[in-house]
Amino acid sequence: MVMPAPLPLSVVVVACNEEHNLPRCLRGLRDWTAEVIVALNNCTDGSARVAADFGAAVHHLPWRGYRDTKNDALRLASQPWVLFLDADEMVSPELRDALAAFLARPDAETHAAARFPRKVWFIDRWITHGDWYPDYGTRLIRAGRARWGGDEIVHEKMIADGPVATLRGDLYHFSFPSLLTQVSKIPHFSQLFLRQHRQRPLRGFSAVAAVLRSFWRFFRGYVLRRGFLDGFPGLFIAVGNAYGTWVKYSLVYEDQHAKTPPV
Repeated sequence: MVMPAPLPLSVVVVACNEEHNLPRCLRGLRDWTAEVIVALNNCTDGSARVAADFGAAVHHLPWRGYRDTKNDALRLASQPWVLFLDADEMVSPELRDALAAFLARPDAETHAAARFPRKVWFIDRWITHGDWYPDYGTRLIRAGRARWGGDEIVHEKMIADGPVATLRGDLYHFSFPSLLTQVSKIPHFSQLFLRQHRQRPLRGFSAVAAVLRSFWRFFRGYVLRRGFLDGFPGLFIAVGNAYGTWVKYSLVYEDQHAKTPPV
């Protein structure tokens, strides 16, 4: 689809030290969007230079957590519609066309937001089954009718004041350039999970629960959601998710039961 004019859309990217990902994310956005904003926090690399080279407006914001920093960045947008992207994401041609078609609809302004699927590139293919797909997320919002809310520690989510449309077209996600990067994120998110649990403790937790939850995570992703159709990458994802679940709940068990050695 050829855009007759830029869409009334601000694209907002919140990033920290993402100069390696920003070119892919920003490439082509200025051809069909009215505004691109890159909100940087505590960067020590060349992210600001890269963003400016692609014509983005660069702002520096203090880091106040995922939810609050994204809401701070939202206030920088000047257009009636706002699209949130992460630096390791890219709008596919199909999603770009779906966004344009949606904004051209007579009933577009009756919606507060729109959601669409996200598709991950992992090892040698796009992942199209299991726990990673379709991974719908609400990223397009009508300014003034939606905001980031939810759990500040790890599960921030978009809260919309009105109907949310569902669009076709995938948001491409390049979060795991290697197997080790996927594994290396397990400790980080496990620590966030532990912090979250300390605020809302689970009652009656046990080591048996950790085993059962881990097995369920594998079975759901690999069998019920047909992760096996993604070949070895699908198997690795299912095993990795199960292991990540095991680590998270084991940390909770340790937090509840650990004792000082008697010597």
